[in-house]
Amino acid sequence: MFYGLLVRMYYAPKEHNPPHIHVVYQEQEAAVNVLDGSVIKGELSQRHLRLVQAWIEIHREDLLADWQLCQNGEEPRPINPLI
Repeated sequence: MFYGLLVRMYYAPKEHNPPHIHVVYQEQEAAVNVLDGSVIKGELSQRHLRLVQAWIEIHREDLLADWQLCQNGEEPRPINPLI
């Protein structure tokens, strides 16, 4: 969680592709592609989407490693927030 944004990655075996995270901010919710930062489903304000995209850019390797863990039904590792 950072700047009020709650970021989750679900770890059900064979979670649907592309690799993505779920982001919640107040009443807004979106699934965001880890590969390119695009919104797959839902919506976030442009300001909050840019924060999430910056965080993804910094942590893309960690996010993709976590995605692989999730595909195996394993718990993802925590990733530092954007501060």
